[in-house]
Amino acid sequence: MASTSAVETGNPSPAQQVPEQSGPWWHYPHVWMIIAGPAIVVVAGFVTLWLAIRTPDPVVDENYYQSGLNINETLRKEAARRMMPAVQGRNHAAQPAEESVPSGH
Repeated sequence: MASTSAVETGNPSPAQQVPEQSGPWWHYPHVWMIIAGPAIVVVAGFVTLWLAIRTPDPVVDENYYQSGLNINETLRKEAARRMMPAVQGRNHAAQPAEESVPSGH
């Protein structure tokens, strides 16, 4: 019996096998999964830029501390004004107004 080589039998060895021709890169879903991450980040960056340009930050009052103090003062005065009828009623109950007594007796 004579030894026959792999080439003669038509079955090449694994090292001699020629890989099959594959399709273009865009036909593989894994490639799109890899590209999608950075692409989403770029789109999100442009959306953030658009929002920043479209809605600018409001200008802060130069005298913001005094404005804050004035707001607190206004709120305190408003609360005192709302409580005024209750305070008057409490004071009247604690010290009723003296009735004028005729001085003739």
